[in-house]
Amino acid sequence: MRIDQWLRLASAKLAEAGSQSDPDSPGIDAEVLLLSRLDKPRSFLFTWPDQQLSEALQAQLAEDLQRRFDGEPVAHITGHREFWTLTLETNASTLIPRPDTESLVEAALALPLPQSARVVDLGTGTGAIALALASERPQWQVCAVEYSAEAAALARRNAQRHGLDVPVHQGSWYQPLQGQRFDLVVSNPPYIDPVDHHLDQGDVRFEPRSALIAPQQGLADIRHLAQQAQTHLHPGGVLMVEHGHDQGEAVRGIFAEAGLVQVSTGQDLGRRDRYTIGRAPR
Repeated sequence: MRIDQWLRLASAKLAEAGSQSDPDSPGIDAEVLLLSRLDKPRSFLFTWPDQQLSEALQAQLAEDLQRRFDGEPVAHITGHREFWTLTLETNASTLIPRPDTESLVEAALALPLPQSARVVDLGTGTGAIALALASERPQWQVCAVEYSAEAAALARRNAQRHGLDVPVHQGSWYQPLQGQRFDLVVSNPPYIDPVDHHLDQGDVRFEPRSALIAPQQGLADIRHLAQQAQTHLHPGGVLMVEHGHDQGEAVRGIFAEAGLVQVSTGQDLGRRDRYTIGRAPR
């Protein structure tokens, strides 16, 4: 079977999956699965559409396609996901990096921080935020914290893969950072309400609940991060957290209650509230 023929058949099969596969993405998913097996850039598909796929490769692709049809995330099937300018290893131990989080990275890079700023990413997962920041600001002193031992090991592998000196500490939120202060604390914490019906849809069905949900309508971990922030921020230091599109007002209130100032909420590329920033008083 030729490349272009396989792509047409694969796209049609994934489109049949309906709610199990994003209706806007079957063609993209098919391309990503094929390129992962071919280990080629996307341009290869358009340059060599008539290349024949071996029977062995077709058998592997059939397995991949069925897994995606059954709803398994593409990033779990291929074992990697692009984030910012980095290719990150992924697995079922933590969240799959998402494009919305890149808005958080962009906003952090725009902050007027000291040249050798001390930065920590709490709940780093794959290491996405910490590694993106470190790759763009090599003069910053970036570290990360992750509760899951498996996810912490994953983040360390991603750091090593990209030659980035980002220590990853295992522990719960600020716990491994006793006595340390930072210019920027950044986090993409769990923020989904445990009763949210979206937890039974799409890729999140395959991601660990501990990385997705939080008590108090999804706000418990954000509240903890805010309440403890001033203990770990330099005067004027910044706390930045990602949250749900409908949580901006609530998070701003939490930040203000915790004594943070200059509190504001930023939006993602879809113009939805996505992160809130606050500063420790000087």
